Amino acid sequence: MYGENPFLIVNSNEMMDRLVRQMAKKEGVTEQLKSDDWLCWLQKMNSIRSRAEEVVLHDLIYSL
Repeated sequence: MYGENPFLIVNSNEMMDRLVRQMAKKEGVTEQLKSDDWLCWLQKMNSIRSRAEEVVLHDLIYSL
């Protein structure tokens, strides 16, 4: 459709990974929580990924 920009793909993936790690740490979403209450961990991680994706889309994609 628009053609793939390898720089944009790598940047967006790196930004997404970094944001998810930072948000999870800030919100206390840990491996311990995963083993204690996996459903709660899953819900929190889904929320974090969704919010991180919105940030990436806004900053890297929509700003083009």
